Amino acid sequence: MSDLPEQPLTPQEIEERKRFMYEKMSPRRRKFVDRIGYDKWDPFAAPFDPIDIRTDTSGHTAHQLTQLFIRDMGSQVNQEFIDAVSEFNVMLCMNFEKVRPIYEYCLWYSRFLEKQGIKL
Repeated sequence: MSDLPEQPLTPQEIEERKRFMYEKMSPRRRKFVDRIGYDKWDPFAAPFDPIDIRTDTSGHTAHQLTQLFIRDMGSQVNQEFIDAVSEFNVMLCMNFEKVRPIYEYCLWYSRFLEKQGIKL
């Protein structure tokens, strides 16, 4: 193994490797690439981060957020409750905009109940 740093590939070398990969694919896999378009297909794209290392805006993982919440609850909760919180935290870390409506609703509902003199 060489200690020399790897040189970046030229666009021609990238295209040659891409073409080689495409030609070695099974017909079924090629059909998928053809459907999205060969030009749009990027076989060298970096993979997404695994869910267990994605973090929210505070820098916590879904698992950490779940553990912090359960600890702060102070009371014994069942597994179904923990699973629901965990599932929500995964979505929170993956795409906050997807859970924003629920978040906004919970804030609104809390204010609504407060105005009604109701405490949960």
